[in-house]
Amino acid sequence: MVNTAQLARRMAPAFTLGVILVLAVQIDGGQGKAAGASYKVLPPATQDNLTIFPIVTGSTPNTHFFLTLDEGIRSGQVVVTEQGGSLGLIRPHPRRTDPVRPMPRPLPLPERGPNRGAEVNQLMLINNSDRPLILLAGEIVMGGKQDRVVGKDRIIPAKSDPIDLSVFCVEPHRWVETSARFGGAVSAMAQPSVRHQAMAAKDQQAVWNEVAKSRASMAAAVPYAAAGSLNGTSSYAVTMENGAVRQRVDAVAAPIERSYEKLMGELRAQKAVGAVVAVNGEIVWADVFASPALLEKYWPKLIRSYAAEAVTSRVPRIKPVAEASVQEAQAFLDDLSARRESVESEPGVYRHTELVGRDFNAFILTSLIPGTGFDVHIAKMKE
Repeated sequence: MVNTAQLARRMAPAFTLGVILVLAVQIDGGQGKAAGASYKVLPPATQDNLTIFPIVTGSTPNTHFFLTLDEGIRSGQVVVTEQGGSLGLIRPHPRRTDPVRPMPRPLPLPERGPNRGAEVNQLMLINNSDRPLILLAGEIVMGGKQDRVVGKDRIIPAKSDPIDLSVFCVEPHRWVETSARFGGAVSAMAQPSVRHQAMAAKDQQAVWNEVAKSRASMAAAVPYAAAGSLNGTSSYAVTMENGAVRQRVDAVAAPIERSYEKLMGELRAQKAVGAVVAVNGEIVWADVFASPALLEKYWPKLIRSYAAEAVTSRVPRIKPVAEASVQEAQAFLDDLSARRESVESEPGVYRHTELVGRDFNAFILTSLIPGTGFDVHIAKMKE
């Protein structure tokens, strides 16, 4: 187990406060001060070719004030539309009565015309709630002219003006509007291989290729009679919600979900905050959250995404395959030998850091909202 306070002192200043993968943060006096902590990997739950290692930590921050995309769309407080479809969503500025301080000038409206119409890799989002919104790369929204997947982790401030949302299409061959606004699909998190192409490759064609590969693998994994029903759609989300596919995914996900929920209950006092994922005996992914409360909100769709990866990645076992060990999972979580780092930041809101290592990519979303300063979500993937 690695002590991140020691790691932070050894790394360059740019790798402190939220850029170290194994950095867990605790709030000090409400000021968002980072303190050294450790993540520990525990023995796994296994079903078929999927293995899930729980991750626990020490002290965790309070994250109750964050809103998830599922919560926002379900309540109607978060609205997602095609670009050019949000003209009625510009937030009106409150009327000012102070004669000395003039009202701020309104933001310019998006231009009309073909150059400002719907685009494959752009959506518009507005957060009408009083809480900052978390967006996770891999979350799927359905509707508009195509289903889309969020391209990167970010935080949207409370009461935001419409923002451009970078996305990738996960429904090729459709460009006909089914609804003006987007809704979240049930358990709508793309599987790790699709998330990888959106987050690391950042390439639309690579996303489409992975979607096609996944859909073909799912068709091969379900009964022949059911596979034919998948031919009527190119949508990744619709494919995953197909009855036969859901049954196949649930056969892997449900037993682990039940055992993990039991384990989570037992580990709640130890603060379970994430999971390392292995498929076919090889570690492929890790998701880590700031708190057990955030993990529990995302867990139902995360476990289904992991199970989908296991179903579509199943390989014939001619001979026994060595299972991944706790030590290997811990080593994967602790490996920070990054060759390159890139940082994007919105002052006072969030920082998004990408670390590229010899055989991995890691992404850290750090909250910069006053009183925070902690890592909200960490994703690490094997290349």
